[in-house]
Amino acid sequence: MTPLTLTADRPGERADQMLARLLPELTRSGAQRLLEEGRVTLEGAAVKKNFKVSPGQMFLVDLPTPAPVEALPQDIPLDVVYEDADVIVVNKPVGMVVHPAAGHPDGTMVNALLYHCGSSLSGINGALRPGIVHRIDRDTSGLIIAAKNDAAHQALAQQLQDHSLYREYEAVCVGAVREQAGTVDAPIARHPTDRKRMTVDRLRGKDARTHYTVLARFPGYTYIQCRLETGRTHQIRVHMASIGHPLLGDVVYGSHRPYPGLAGQCLHARRLSFVHPRTGERMRLECPLPAWFQAVLTKLGRLV
Repeated sequence: MTPLTLTADRPGERADQMLARLLPELTRSGAQRLLEEGRVTLEGAAVKKNFKVSPGQMFLVDLPTPAPVEALPQDIPLDVVYEDADVIVVNKPVGMVVHPAAGHPDGTMVNALLYHCGSSLSGINGALRPGIVHRIDRDTSGLIIAAKNDAAHQALAQQLQDHSLYREYEAVCVGAVREQAGTVDAPIARHPTDRKRMTVDRLRGKDARTHYTVLARFPGYTYIQCRLETGRTHQIRVHMASIGHPLLGDVVYGSHRPYPGLAGQCLHARRLSFVHPRTGERMRLECPLPAWFQAVLTKLGRLV
């Protein structure tokens, strides 16, 4: 691959920060790895990660050729909540990635769907994301819908845009949420230095609204229901953290220590409502709280 040329534009910025900012596909750790491997040079000399750049300096970046990623069918069990010729709705477990990507070439929901559905998945999102209309995080459980043909995919994507596809989540957040119900209306953008995180950004962010209602209160914690009006990456996690109530177990936006018994954040996509793309019927689907979520509520209930 031909080396890229990057021109520094911020005085005193660290080389790894500059790389992660100017190459959005790179994480900060990925940028540091390139520097450690000597793949970034300035006037022929390898650059260290803590090197402070000066505006106008031109760096050559030798990006490694990415390994090809192909989505292949895999016999992975799926908890199918609803299925017909147009759509399939799955209750995704914690730990399952939705589609193949760098670091997760297989074992994803897409691999399982390709085995389960064969060739009957929409192709609008390309070979690595067949049928995928929306996503939920790896460490979030619950309902996710996939389209089996392009017409269904287009109809569901339009419902996402006009907010007629409803998604309700249940979560446990840290602290006592004061209001019984409320809305977080705060635009979300990718974090300027950590490309794996999102942040509230009122200048660069995209519209994002989360409506929440308190379901139960425990000492130091609040059990809430959230309805997404928009669907930004990590939206509920970012929004609740922005008002001082990060989700229990969220090591990215809350405490850096995992909560005992949790593999990730305490967040479950419990309800899904959409207009069926063929029949026009309003579909309302629900899945129960997983055992790990119920165990958390039981434990918190004992604190009362």
